[in-house]
Amino acid sequence: MGTKRKIAIIGAALFQEPAIAAAKEMGLETHVFAWAAGDPGEKTADFFYPISIREKDLILEECRRIGIDGIVSIASDLAMETVNYVAEEMGLPGNTTAATKISTNKHWMRKAFEENGDPSPRSMLVDAKTDFNSIDMEFPLIVKPTDRSGSRGVHKVYDRRKLRDAIIRAREYSFEDKAVVEEFVEGDEYSIEYISFRGQHWFLAATQKITTGAPYFIETGHRQPAPLSEEMLNRVKAISEHALDTLGLENGAAHIELKIDGDRINIIEIGGRMGGDFIGSDLVKLSTGYDFVKGVIKVALGEDPEVPEIRPVAHSGVNFIISQKDVEAYEQFKADHPGIILKEHIDSDLSDIVTDSSNRHGYYIFRYTEI
Repeated sequence: MGTKRKIAIIGAALFQEPAIAAAKEMGLETHVFAWAAGDPGEKTADFFYPISIREKDLILEECRRIGIDGIVSIASDLAMETVNYVAEEMGLPGNTTAATKISTNKHWMRKAFEENGDPSPRSMLVDAKTDFNSIDMEFPLIVKPTDRSGSRGVHKVYDRRKLRDAIIRAREYSFEDKAVVEEFVEGDEYSIEYISFRGQHWFLAATQKITTGAPYFIETGHRQPAPLSEEMLNRVKAISEHALDTLGLENGAAHIELKIDGDRINIIEIGGRMGGDFIGSDLVKLSTGYDFVKGVIKVALGEDPEVPEIRPVAHSGVNFIISQKDVEAYEQFKADHPGIILKEHIDSDLSDIVTDSSNRHGYYIFRYTEI
């Protein structure tokens, strides 16, 4: 028997569990890095290293010592900085440091889109030195941290009186103490999942997004496949693939968020990683049959992800619990659709107010086969 190949996984939280499980199913030895916090991956990994995911040089040193064959993370922009840094330093498949910088910072991303003709909202970078009176954009506006995901620090403002507070709040969430102010574009929200290998891009799924709307835009649910016409889906694919090339994302997963208003498509942002909220880890496989997680691991090992001709085979979705009203909706859903809920968790205490996607009170994932 040969020596097991070794995969490094950055992050040990619940949403990294599918990567750990898939790697083990593939016969790989799993080496997981994260700050010790009692997360599931600390126990399920073959080897766990209590190193913060931001300590990329320490992780690089350990990965060299281990002799890893690939490195991955799913659904985390912050982790991708370390993933791609280690991959580039060790000559492993990944995306360049330059591509990582652009795809994890909303200001640099908007700048790249503008320079390359990718449709996206007009935006402006703001920091501690910005004169608020210099912001000459039409309200309403969206204010976001430059470098966070999961709706953290996002706020919609309708007039200049609220703008200063929204900017301060967004900067507080930002690792670099900066925010972007963007024009608000109308439209229904969707996310598009891709996997890439050596610059070739494969479309996997389109997801319809459901949010609370203003002011915080917390995601409350997702549905696959999204109800898009073939003509619109083809346009979305063309725009998405051009934008992936703009950002230089050549290897691994990509999560593209966009809005569609009539015939107008606007890219909101792109992450060079798998979509969170169970989109990449669960929904893609449930609705198409393709194992997205294993595909991403194959790319990290330098292997073809073997994407078939993707066709929806089922409907899948996830609903999130924000309040007691959502629990009542869950109970009614379970009664009306017995047997289609596949995975669920609901907190016993719903008293905390939900302010972003990181502190929702639970979820339930479902699938039905009529297509």
